[in-house]
Amino acid sequence: MKFHLETAELYIPDGLAAELALARTTHLCIAAHQDDIEIMAAAPILECFQHPEKWFTGVVVTDGRGSPRNSLYEQYTDEEMRLVRFKEQRKAAFVGDYAAQILLDYPSKVVKDCAQTAPVEDLLQILRLTRPQVVYTHNFADKHDTHVAVASRVVQALRQLAPEERPARLIGCEVWRALDWVQDEDKVAMDLSAHENLQFALLGVFDSQIVGGKRYDLASMGRRRANATYFESHGVDNAAGLSYGIDMTALMNDPHLDLADFIATFIERFAQDVVGRIRRVNT
Repeated sequence: MKFHLETAELYIPDGLAAELALARTTHLCIAAHQDDIEIMAAAPILECFQHPEKWFTGVVVTDGRGSPRNSLYEQYTDEEMRLVRFKEQRKAAFVGDYAAQILLDYPSKVVKDCAQTAPVEDLLQILRLTRPQVVYTHNFADKHDTHVAVASRVVQALRQLAPEERPARLIGCEVWRALDWVQDEDKVAMDLSAHENLQFALLGVFDSQIVGGKRYDLASMGRRRANATYFESHGVDNAAGLSYGIDMTALMNDPHLDLADFIATFIERFAQDVVGRIRRVNT
């Protein structure tokens, strides 16, 4: 496998040959930044953990150079920060027993430039080598430009696959904006009741972010617990943790479906629900 950037990395925690490691992939997550995978794709990581027939592979598209830093990392250069974040992502892959971890190392500005074809070509190569059953990425209601750009490049790559090469499902996950506002019938609710210790461990290896001023570990675990408790107002909790996604499979299979129009339908249903509830109790 040859990527466009010579600095891109392929890390295989158990040392299996690259072709075999990638081919065993059943669940693939394509994320913008180091630690996005562990925030948004905990469910497939847990599903594959120690499973003899299910394997999780992670892909991080950007280089991590522009991340905020404080404390121990305050004086780190962008290049030093990149090396730290790569190291942390490899640690997470080892802890989570991933089939493989790929770091494409693109600057965010390249990923956000829709005229740049290299990221899409790299993703297309990864998709053909892994042939996953399910792909997880960012959702189009995320408020981070790079996250939305990565999701866009993922859809572009998936649309270039032949129908028989495509995964069965594409899920858009929550990071920078929760998906609790999505109507329950439109949510992909992923149960995270099991292995809280592993979830904490996966988030905790990203010391440069936590010590650097962003408590993504506490925030992510808190969101999962909040999702579980606030999911149903008239019933007891059925899970200790939930993460939410949106089924974006239609975007993969219909090349004429506009990305903005697709997510707008979810927003419109949310608006209709809010307005309808107010009118019901005031009529």
